[in-house]
Amino acid sequence: MATVELTKENFDSVVSENGFVLIDFWASWCGPCRQFAPVYEAASERHDDLVFAKVDTEAQQELAQAFDIRSIPTLMIVRDNVAVFAQPGALPEAALEDVIGQARGLDMDEVRKSVEAAQQK
Repeated sequence: MATVELTKENFDSVVSENGFVLIDFWASWCGPCRQFAPVYEAASERHDDLVFAKVDTEAQQELAQAFDIRSIPTLMIVRDNVAVFAQPGALPEAALEDVIGQARGLDMDEVRKSVEAAQQK
């Protein structure tokens, strides 16, 4: 599956309409971003049940600011409208596969309970 380009106009609909979204925050001038791109693209081919998306931080500065992106590339995973992972740096293929596997294995009911408990503090 090809990656989806996220903008401030389509971000909410893409994330809310899909239960599992990986988001790569990147910029064309960023060497590590260019290094990570083929790894990310290959993973999108292997996991065609997931949505792989990209945010160009130069073109979509509001989105980058909204998510407090300070270093690129940054990978974020959103499951059921909850950000369950966010980490800067270009991941090697094995690490990306591991992160995807861990995110797949999350009990989202437990994650939501943890989020609610944290919000009540």
